[in-house]
Amino acid sequence: MMIESTNVDLVQKPSFCQTPVTGSTGLNVLSLFDGMSCGQIALNRAGIPYDKYYASEIDKHAIKVTQHNYPDTIQLGSVIDIKGQDLPKIDLLIGGSPCQGFSFAGKQLNFDDPRSKLFFEFVRLKNECNPTYFLLENVKMKKEYQDIISSYLGVEPIMINSNLVSAQNRVRYYWTNIPVKGLPNDRGILLKDISEDGLQSLGLAQRGRYDENGKVIQKYELNGTEKSNAMTTVSKDTLLFIPVDKHSSNSGLVCLGGVMKPTHKLWLDNGKLLQRNFSQGNRVYSSDGKSATLNANSGGIGGKTGLYEIEGVIRKLTRLECERLQTVPDGYTNSISDTQAIKALGNGWTVDVISFIFSFLREGNFLNSFSHESSIEAQK
Repeated sequence: MMIESTNVDLVQKPSFCQTPVTGSTGLNVLSLFDGMSCGQIALNRAGIPYDKYYASEIDKHAIKVTQHNYPDTIQLGSVIDIKGQDLPKIDLLIGGSPCQGFSFAGKQLNFDDPRSKLFFEFVRLKNECNPTYFLLENVKMKKEYQDIISSYLGVEPIMINSNLVSAQNRVRYYWTNIPVKGLPNDRGILLKDISEDGLQSLGLAQRGRYDENGKVIQKYELNGTEKSNAMTTVSKDTLLFIPVDKHSSNSGLVCLGGVMKPTHKLWLDNGKLLQRNFSQGNRVYSSDGKSATLNANSGGIGGKTGLYEIEGVIRKLTRLECERLQTVPDGYTNSISDTQAIKALGNGWTVDVISFIFSFLREGNFLNSFSHESSIEAQK
């Protein structure tokens, strides 16, 4: 049965901390599909000491971020090459197996998608390592596939929307045997609370909006040669912003309209222009609400971040704003390019959700029970 309500605040509202809480009596952690190691940030925020952190990741850009921030991370390579018997005692197994096959935004190939089949590698290593606790994250999916995952892991998922702790609407399922109670308190954070100031002049140019006679009635100017986060620049196709009646969803997004090329025909829904007339990547949202879900693989004019009206300008989000949506430290991804950083962030976890879950590891005597050798070499 899913936990739907009951507010429980984070044990602490952690500061951005990149220094591991490590020690010889801490946990041994195995993180599969580790990405840029959001799990380590979450452990530190929750005050959970760990000794060794083993990571399985194959994306070189994500690994670069991890090793820049946590150089002691032990990288193990592809999950399919890891054998439980080669590792020391694992106390905590975590991971977010690839979600493309399950996502409602994708083709929903489910377990027929080779990426989704990597879930069974999580199951295999859970059986081989026999961790005390585990955590698996994945997207909202059809009930039949949710039930399959639950049957293998022996627990029902907790559904948490990141919009409780962040300005981002991001619904995820968490399968865990950590004794989590309730949900995080709603911090009431909106996109305008985390957006960068003073970016109106950052080369943001919607070239024009036209009336039925083709006359330009609105135009943004490109400012110099500065880098742009605009939905277009003067060197690209003109885009039209088409407003709709402001629509607020239960998830906190406030849709203002959408963008399209002048050559596209605009269709009406029973004579009305609605939010759903535009694909997700072409919708424009207000900064007075939440952001759409960061998505490493999404398309449309808004790309991986979505489009937003912020301080009078329609634009995509910056790297820093995306870091804040995922509640990672400001500048955490500075070791890689903007493009790769936003992709890594879209694939990552909302850290404050994970730290909320990890905070319940401090209940009972679990953290006082460690006295084991922690390196692979010590097992030989």
